[in-house]
Amino acid sequence: MKNKSNKLVVLGAGWLGHALCVSAQKADWQVQGTHRTDIHEFDFERQFALEDGQLTHQIDLQDAYWVCAIPPRSRHSESNYPEALTAALKLSRELNAKGFLLCSSTGVYDQEPGVYSESSDISCTNERQIKLYEAEEQVLEQDGKVLRLAGLLGPNREPGRFVAGKELNTSSEQVVNMVHQQDVINAIFAVIEHWQVGQNIYNVVNPAHPTKAEYYAMKCQQHGGEMPTFTGTDSAERKVLGSAIEALGFSYQHGI
Repeated sequence: MKNKSNKLVVLGAGWLGHALCVSAQKADWQVQGTHRTDIHEFDFERQFALEDGQLTHQIDLQDAYWVCAIPPRSRHSESNYPEALTAALKLSRELNAKGFLLCSSTGVYDQEPGVYSESSDISCTNERQIKLYEAEEQVLEQDGKVLRLAGLLGPNREPGRFVAGKELNTSSEQVVNMVHQQDVINAIFAVIEHWQVGQNIYNVVNPAHPTKAEYYAMKCQQHGGEMPTFTGTDSAERKVLGSAIEALGFSYQHGI
């Protein structure tokens, strides 16, 4: 009989969350991954929807780890992301969650040139920073943990296709901060495995930081797309370091 002692609830079983659910199932975890509707294509899918302050959900896993993988686009001002996160944290406590992990973004750091680590100050000078930071604080206040993810790539999400022929409002000499989907999934499991000893916040960023000109030239060549143009050529770098999580025995295995 299969051992289902490991349990995982994934809020937001989208591009990242769905892949996380599949990986957990393959590792013989008991999994529930949420989306807004009550129509399910996969056996692990469950409804989680907050409408007009009323929560409708089908989550019933006791003693599970929770991972919030709701994508950043759901955190715009018109969304109810903060309220949904509050409701999820409350429900996780009611179901005796072992821990709550928030997938945040390196967008929480300032956009000014510099090298950023988990201990860097955050100025909260724009609306996106504020929303990311407030969500992180909400989770940290309840003894949760935070992963700040770099730009994501992986299956069906290739940067070369996304930027082909576009004008990018950035410098061609800026460096990229990216990470592969599978490395993020591996990082999530590493944090869960070392829950009692790890830091509260980790960056997840591939150690390679080519310039945007180099990176997108390579990606567009791979996919036959037209090279994007850039609005600037200044060489000031904004680099986010993702090495601290390697102290958990994690290593970046997938190129960007």
